[in-house]
Amino acid sequence: MTGFFNALSASLVLLMLMSVGYFMGVLGWMTAQEKKFVSKYIVNIAVPCNCVVGLLNNLSHDQLAQAGIMLVSGLLGVGATLLLSMALATLLRLPRERWGVFVLMAGLSNTIFIGIPVSTQLFGEACMPYLMIYFLANTTFLQSLGFVLIERAGSKGGGGITVAGVLKSMFTKPPVLAVIFSLILLVLDLRLPGPVMKFAGYISNSVSPMALIYCGFIIFELGLKNIRLMKGLPLMLVVRLGVAPLVCLAFCQLFGVTGLAREVFIVESALPVVSQVTVMAGAYGADERYAATGACLSTLGSFITIPILMLLLG
Repeated sequence: MTGFFNALSASLVLLMLMSVGYFMGVLGWMTAQEKKFVSKYIVNIAVPCNCVVGLLNNLSHDQLAQAGIMLVSGLLGVGATLLLSMALATLLRLPRERWGVFVLMAGLSNTIFIGIPVSTQLFGEACMPYLMIYFLANTTFLQSLGFVLIERAGSKGGGGITVAGVLKSMFTKPPVLAVIFSLILLVLDLRLPGPVMKFAGYISNSVSPMALIYCGFIIFELGLKNIRLMKGLPLMLVVRLGVAPLVCLAFCQLFGVTGLAREVFIVESALPVVSQVTVMAGAYGADERYAATGACLSTLGSFITIPILMLLLG
């Protein structure tokens, strides 16, 4: 029961932080312009610092082999969830502009904007290496398959998707580069100078509150009165918040991922819809409102399901 009450308390704190973003929108203190700044700051500055601090402080040179096994487990778990989501989208006979959006919403989780604050609240900073490994698995599919599915769902594809374009998109993302840089340092058994790590630590501490304020403003933008269950969204919520962690657990068992790593993986797999899906849907002419509604519903729903998940994990 301790894990349940800890998760309930953490969920309350996270909801309070999200409410700051929501009411900043209500009061007009935050607009689309500030939202753009917050997003760029989190993704390009704060999260890379968070990656460096989390990996270098909590993962050692001797643990890298185990990290590779965990990454394979994460990749296969996410891949299996995406395949299931494709089958369900086909059975639902969703229109073209929603098919790829549904698949990505059901198959991929929000490992940054929601994942970092949730996991650090539940497990502390020791969770960061495992969170970053799962982030790599999740973002590999988002930056490859994600672009292909959204482009096919949209009305303004803009010239098609190429392998070179996908690789460029993936390996120019600051969080991905920060993870790769940190892993190289660990392989070489090197450390960054103390002042650099302290600087990164200060910036890293801003990730959770800023990310949740951002999510709160997203809910304000959509409007609580506009959130309704469109066709396919109830099933998407079941997969995203309930089935995905079961799939993740199965692959953790298969690859011998245990302890804190397994718990972090399961929680990360049970998080809301990844926020980039809404952005990509808007950019390519897919159903943006469908994506935004799914993201909001899954975010609100996760604050009920995460405590229950922690209770089941014991």
